Amino acid sequence: MSEPNQEYIVISGARENNLKNVSLRIPKRKITIFTGVSGSGKSSIVFDTIAAESTRLLNENFSMFVRNFLPRYPQPDADAIENLSMAVIVDQKRLGGGSHSTMGTITDISPILRLLFSRAGQPHVGPAHMFSFNDPQGMCPECNGLGRKLGIDMDKAIDMSKSLNEGAIMLPDYKVDSWDWTLVVQSGSFDPDKKLCDYAAEELELLLHGKARKVKLDFAGKATNVTVEGVIEKFTNKYIKQDVKTKSERTQKAVAPYLIEGPCPSCHGARLNQAALRCKINGRNIADMSAMEVGQLIHVIREIDEPTVAPIVKSLTERLQHLVDIGLDYLTLDRETDTLSGGESQRVKMVKHLSGSLVDVTYIFDEPSVGLHPRDVHRLNALLQKLRDKGNTVIVVEHDPDVIKVADHIVDVGPHAGSHGGTIVYEGSYEGLLESGTLTGMHMKRPLQLKQACRQPSGKLSIKNATLHNLQNVSVDIPTGVLTVVTGVAGSGKSTLINEVFLRQHPDAIVIDQSAVGVSTRSNPATYTGIMDDVRKAFASANKVNQSLFSFNSKGACENCQGLGVVYTDLAFLESVKLPCEVCGGKRFKEEVLDYKLNGKSIADVLAMTVEQALDFFELKEVVRKLQALSDVGLNYITLGQPLSTLSGGECQRIKLASELHKKGSIYVMDEPTTGLHMSDIGHLLQIMNRLVNAGNTVIVIEHNLEVISQADWIIDLGPDGGSKGGRVVFEGTPSQIVQAEQSITGKYLR
Repeated sequence: MSEPNQEYIVISGARENNLKNVSLRIPKRKITIFTGVSGSGKSSIVFDTIAAESTRLLNENFSMFVRNFLPRYPQPDADAIENLSMAVIVDQKRLGGGSHSTMGTITDISPILRLLFSRAGQPHVGPAHMFSFNDPQGMCPECNGLGRKLGIDMDKAIDMSKSLNEGAIMLPDYKVDSWDWTLVVQSGSFDPDKKLCDYAAEELELLLHGKARKVKLDFAGKATNVTVEGVIEKFTNKYIKQDVKTKSERTQKAVAPYLIEGPCPSCHGARLNQAALRCKINGRNIADMSAMEVGQLIHVIREIDEPTVAPIVKSLTERLQHLVDIGLDYLTLDRETDTLSGGESQRVKMVKHLSGSLVDVTYIFDEPSVGLHPRDVHRLNALLQKLRDKGNTVIVVEHDPDVIKVADHIVDVGPHAGSHGGTIVYEGSYEGLLESGTLTGMHMKRPLQLKQACRQPSGKLSIKNATLHNLQNVSVDIPTGVLTVVTGVAGSGKSTLINEVFLRQHPDAIVIDQSAVGVSTRSNPATYTGIMDDVRKAFASANKVNQSLFSFNSKGACENCQGLGVVYTDLAFLESVKLPCEVCGGKRFKEEVLDYKLNGKSIADVLAMTVEQALDFFELKEVVRKLQALSDVGLNYITLGQPLSTLSGGECQRIKLASELHKKGSIYVMDEPTTGLHMSDIGHLLQIMNRLVNAGNTVIVIEHNLEVISQADWIIDLGPDGGSKGGRVVFEGTPSQIVQAEQSITGKYLR
């Protein structure tokens, strides 16, 4: 199979994490897909070895000054890594960026659009930066380019049905007989017994919004000049114009209920000043265009036939077309990046690289199919092929059989997870994988089976007339006591319906999503699940000492590293270096604590055990129950002391699932729980979901995975497409009914 002048990235003797002296040749300028069970070592090869070394070598080219600001990559544990090219890592880390970062700014489409308006917009405004809401010359002066502004919730501030004497003003400083109230009444401009709804427009305007004016008031027989201003005006000046957060906590608490964030009254959420908003092309200003879905915007841009801006139009349509090609046509350019899901974030990053002109790069993708409906996977495949055909090496870590099919070369890592993994069980073509007999190969060949005997619901939870985001007046019943799967293409409204509308009505539901569990380097699976408390007690009673000795956050911590296991050395003008602590050797505990044993093992030995090893070791009922839960969700391979910050999104979700299993919840909501799961582990996950349902719970899962969909008791399919073409319920029913439903895209793929 090897072509005569094929070049390879060569890895010899890789030992990062659980890798057992792995040697590999990865063909350059081809698509190589790494697959294997979760925890088998795919990421250790792709991210901790190849990507880490590429990045480390690249960073060494920068000056010391620049390197100070870059994360430090130690040299991976391997005998040799050869023929690397620069690596571009496209992962699923959410795009942050706060309210000033939008889809248009992150994909570099907005700057081109601003250029277009500065050249072709009428009336002419000036250079492109005058259309930027991040530039002082372009932003709306009232809201500083945020589009939103704190205002006063008038319903809570003023009761129109009362008079001043009856307490019509409900703001904190205006209780009847208070100083501010007295000023208003004594100013003589208002009848204190007249209901506000009977005031003339001018009177009400003066009472609420009157500008500061001097009034002579009589105090204890002396005429005094006092400043009086409108109630709302004064409150605004006092608490909104000067940031509330500068006030005492007590004041903030008192004022908070009266404040509400609404669209900016000046730009109505468009973020730009009036001059920029008056400038239009074919009747639309830049804010109108940024608020259009990309799928529609591309047609509007194509209609601009001004010869002077032809190159700009061409460049814009190309970039917008990339977004359409990858299935993000339902997004708008003004969508804030921190509201995108992990899968969407990854696809937006891909688009960024597609319009770049780098070649001979190694692109590394981390499960790019996450959050993609089976219908859109072919678009992803076309993209990967496009990158390869430009002359790049494409490396993908992936579980989706439809993505694995397009590989030029497949590396299957296994055979199992953790210490039972870390070897290469197959290398070669797709056809060869199917016959290889590995876990991946066997599961690729298994046909889908639709669930026939579906459970009968015990009742229903109704959602009525939901219109949030793109939901088009959706009313739907979620059956209780069964496993309901909510499906639909990306952007069809699944997350809006369940994570926003449904959860607002049922705040007591247990939500198991992919957000990070612990950011602290001090939290690990043992502390998170509560196993650590029982373990400390067991050690303490076995050795008759205080249990806080067995905590690396307390008395037992190694004094040199404060229980962190690593020491940061600061070298004044060089970057700080992170090294294992030489006193405890990275074990985090004091020497004398490690002398205390439980069944022959020290506390550090216990934290180094995998879940599987710990299950053999412990007999404490409570500990075994929690360990069993971790094992059931497919986390056999993680060690009890591994920092939670090193877990992937899918692993975070499963550790939450394990710690929620014993709760007597009644409603469980899961958001794509198969993320990062190998085909062979999905069966375990389904067993857990079924166990929850059999115990009388209602389980609602948002999912694209066909195996999970085929095993549902009830399916709610949203669509028919994404964005404005979505937001409707296309189908409700059982798996055997959805395959008959003509209008359901999901049904077509289950067939």
